[in-house]
Amino acid sequence: MRYEGTLYRPPSEADAYILQATIGCSWNHCTYCDMYRAKRFRVRALAESLADVAEASRRFGERVRKVFVADGDALAMPLDHWEPVLHACRESFPHLRRVSCYATARNLAEKSPEELERLRGLGLGLLYLGPESGDDATLRRIAKGGSFDDHVEAARKARAAGMRTSAIFLLGAGGVERSAEHAAASARLATAMDPDFLSALTLTVIPGTPLAKLEASGRFALPDVAGILGELRTFVAGARPRDALFRTNHASNHLPLGGRLPADAPRIVAAIDAALEGRVPLRPEWARGL
Repeated sequence: MRYEGTLYRPPSEADAYILQATIGCSWNHCTYCDMYRAKRFRVRALAESLADVAEASRRFGERVRKVFVADGDALAMPLDHWEPVLHACRESFPHLRRVSCYATARNLAEKSPEELERLRGLGLGLLYLGPESGDDATLRRIAKGGSFDDHVEAARKARAAGMRTSAIFLLGAGGVERSAEHAAASARLATAMDPDFLSALTLTVIPGTPLAKLEASGRFALPDVAGILGELRTFVAGARPRDALFRTNHASNHLPLGGRLPADAPRIVAAIDAALEGRVPLRPEWARGL
């Protein structure tokens, strides 16, 4: 197996075998992100990916239950790579339960319904979508490459193909200026996307990113901790998917929470209120990270 650069995966894929079938991110313009800036996007040679699957099978095939296909938006990979990779995973890991990857609204727009159904039939069952915000002004400012409506359509296409989705939102992405609009619109988008899984992360301004330059020039300010928790409260209180497993267990967050939305919203909001009032301890700054 071979890996290039730093690997990133969702918290729920901590026990997955990571197959780096693509390098970097096909979009790679988001102003807050530095994960793939040092990489030029490419699809790894198919022979290399298949060799990695074979090696993983030889070393720990019986233990693999999940495969996460990296890097940043591996759904961009064409079907003539996806199909043999998924076949190999199914044949190599006898106890495989699911294959997943990061995806963008653009990736889903570029795949036909028939292609998505084909991928689902071969085992690609879960897509991690990161709209980050439901506020179109914020989406433009962070250069996400998709609008509110684009993300709703992306989730609809995935669901129609039988895939599950995990939607990721980014507290603080609107800055102080659009904090309220960002939080409320994100709740509306979470409702409209109706994902199976839903999570909130907290923005960290990374040195060297376009967002860091905006912050340095006074054109962006991250809300303080109370402001971030206020956004989280608005989001949880307003999001109404049919039944989504919700988590804020990512290391970037000040307050790890979990439950199902909307059923557990009152309990989660109460926990946020307790934290805002100082009755619940927050994660210390030294323990927060990406």
